[in-house]
Amino acid sequence: MNKAPPGTKTGEIAASPARFLGPDDAAVFETSVVPRYLSLFAERLLELIVPTEDARVCHLHCRTGYPDRDLLKKLPNAHVYGCDNSVHAIELARAKAKTIPGFVHDYRVIDAFTTPFPAGAFSHGISLHPLAAPAERKRMLEELARIVAPRGQALVAMPLRGSFLEIADLLRECALKNELTELTNAVEAAVQLRPTDELFKRELEAVGFDYVEVDVRTRTLSFESGRQLFEDPATRLMLLPEFRVNLHMPDDRPFSYVREAIDKYWSDGAFELTVNVGVVTGRRKP
Repeated sequence: MNKAPPGTKTGEIAASPARFLGPDDAAVFETSVVPRYLSLFAERLLELIVPTEDARVCHLHCRTGYPDRDLLKKLPNAHVYGCDNSVHAIELARAKAKTIPGFVHDYRVIDAFTTPFPAGAFSHGISLHPLAAPAERKRMLEELARIVAPRGQALVAMPLRGSFLEIADLLRECALKNELTELTNAVEAAVQLRPTDELFKRELEAVGFDYVEVDVRTRTLSFESGRQLFEDPATRLMLLPEFRVNLHMPDDRPFSYVREAIDKYWSDGAFELTVNVGVVTGRRKP
């Protein structure tokens, strides 16, 4: 166990404050965020994996290792290498892996911009829910292209454009009522950060993958109140940190408006948040 691929060449992956997980967050991420939210992205990604004997899988931004157990059902005897910048998440991933009999794994804490794997080391490269920022996404896709071997497969699942529009609409309303032109501009710019399905396809093709396809499925998350939305672990640990970065918000007052508006407009029913789950997959030519 813990035998790494030979070589030490590195690729670059951008870090972001939106990826921070504190010492108490990793367990909450695993027990709450994974089943309620992250599973929406993993279920289809797993369906699209092409089985390979003696698979070697690299999971970029692996967080707590999910979907490690389900991945082994799809690729029995696979060797899984995960990397993430959160010490606490990696510690939990390692602890979980030790409970899986015969699981060959190597979970590593990476520096902000590096992955310690040689070119062509993996039969599969995967990533769940990368950040929307195009520059980071480009570096992540380039790294997958570097480490995935000929005939290998890359799979990336993330929210596509049109996701979370209910929150964007309420932020626009807040900006309009309070004459916050900068907020209006920030919301419009943030919405455009997420790729469409066609752009997602072109991005994977641009880094050298062929036979690229994108699968899109619309899902919803329901919340009984504005307070429940903002206290939900998926919102707190995944959505809000990225929203703050993308919107360049100096404070959370616009989000306070969103919470109050949800309680006002949806007082008689659940507030539903749209998530356009996109999975892009491509193969390397021989």
